[in-house]
Amino acid sequence: QVLLVESGGDLVQPGGSLRLSCAATGSVLNVYLMSWYRQRPGKERELVAAITRGDSPTYAESVKGRFTISRDNAKNAVYLQMNSLKSEDTAVYYCNADVQLVITPRGPFNYWGQGTRVTVSS
Repeated sequence: QVLLVESGGDLVQPGGSLRLSCAATGSVLNVYLMSWYRQRPGKERELVAAITRGDSPTYAESVKGRFTISRDNAKNAVYLQMNSLKSEDTAVYYCNADVQLVITPRGPFNYWGQGTRVTVSS
């Protein structure tokens, strides 16, 4: 019913930048909290950044000042601009969203994307 489609992962050198994108497609009425998580090699999945429908962002301490989360409610999309990338940012990045469906008044329901790989290496 709903898919979160991510893009933008790539191999980048330390100090470089990447922009991740995620769009919710399908039977979407509204999208509420949208978030980016990441899972580094050998680590548990962790919250990177989140943004409310009203554009209020929060960030993990490790990315503050380097990453910027934004969203486009008209496109049901969320973005993560990542600057000054470090090797420790290497991870699979996952989009997460709370979605209200067209077909039911229940919810919202929580969805995950499939992940996009970011590798920071020289």
